[in-house]
Amino acid sequence: MKNNGSLIELFLISLRLGLTSFGGPVAHLGYFHEEYVRRRKWMDEKNYADLVALAQFLPGPASSQVGMGIGMVRAGVPGALVSFLGFTLPSVVALIVFAALLQNYDLADAGWINGLKVVAVAVVAHAVLGMGKKLTPDRERASIAVVTMILLLLWQTVYSQVLLIIAAGVVGLFLYNNNKDSTIQSMEVPIRAKTGAICLGVFISLLAVLPLARSVFSIEALNIFDSFYRAGALVFGGGHVVLPLLEQEVVSLGWVNAEEFLAGYGAAQAVPGPLFTFATYLGAVMGGWSTALLATAAIFLPAFLLIIGSVPFWDKLRQQAKINAALYGINAAVVGILAAAFYDPIFTSAIENQIDFALAVGLFGLLYFWKMPAWQVVLIGIAGGIMIGG
Repeated sequence: MKNNGSLIELFLISLRLGLTSFGGPVAHLGYFHEEYVRRRKWMDEKNYADLVALAQFLPGPASSQVGMGIGMVRAGVPGALVSFLGFTLPSVVALIVFAALLQNYDLADAGWINGLKVVAVAVVAHAVLGMGKKLTPDRERASIAVVTMILLLLWQTVYSQVLLIIAAGVVGLFLYNNNKDSTIQSMEVPIRAKTGAICLGVFISLLAVLPLARSVFSIEALNIFDSFYRAGALVFGGGHVVLPLLEQEVVSLGWVNAEEFLAGYGAAQAVPGPLFTFATYLGAVMGGWSTALLATAAIFLPAFLLIIGSVPFWDKLRQQAKINAALYGINAAVVGILAAAFYDPIFTSAIENQIDFALAVGLFGLLYFWKMPAWQVVLIGIAGGIMIGG
């Protein structure tokens, strides 16, 4: 393990990346590669590729998990924590400030807030198409996505997404069990198997115990921690897919209304860093900065436990054909979940007339055809919302 000087250096580098890494998870991975692999040579190409593969395998925010993994390679478990704090802090602060402005100045009906809601339509539509091309390249996986979307639209409960993901994994296991992956190389990280097992045990224990404790004790902080922890633990596919899980938790329970939810999701596109800090905004709306920090810790904790817990066992796991086969089905279901979220609550809540739809189409064109960075599209959407509102 490295000394405290290395931890400070790691924090400062991660903080700079957190201030400048716009563009979403794929862009984040490019920033990490440029900084840590090409410039600083803290990891070689092989190990970086292995780490990215592991993050894609696990539920949670892939780019954040890669950042944690790089910190872990550099300085063990403390390095993972320091890397996470540096990369996440800028967006956490920005979204707490945004939530305060939204509440204190009654901005819910402002034109620029409506613009942010329309931006969410374009961004999610873009994500659905992009993920669909990558994760449903054949008719079997496309069918899994379509069936998942239909069932989710018709059957909306707290556990719908989880059960559909499990079912899709079982289908994938049967359909793709004979697929052979290319040879996967090993990765060297200073984490012992015992440490990994403890982290995995804590992850599973919290997932099982928190709902039980919530049903026994009437404690608001416990309820909030359980909701955000479950959202962070059950998301396959990255930040966009956490949207329906969080909507089911916070909007359905009345913690945040639909307008505040969509405005915050649009704002989260405008800041650098991980989209999972959308939870920070939701927490701030629900109860100020202390609840914001609680929600942030809860939604990222599964990612932290999983990346540390899985590394010692990753080489063996990813060589199992059954694991890869189940992931084919799970990833297809992710597309269906995101498509369902695109219709409700995104489209139904944001598009009220032809002008809103025209703005959404234009923003989508900028994302899809012109490859404009998401943060620039957000600014254009805000300007468009102001013009429409004015």
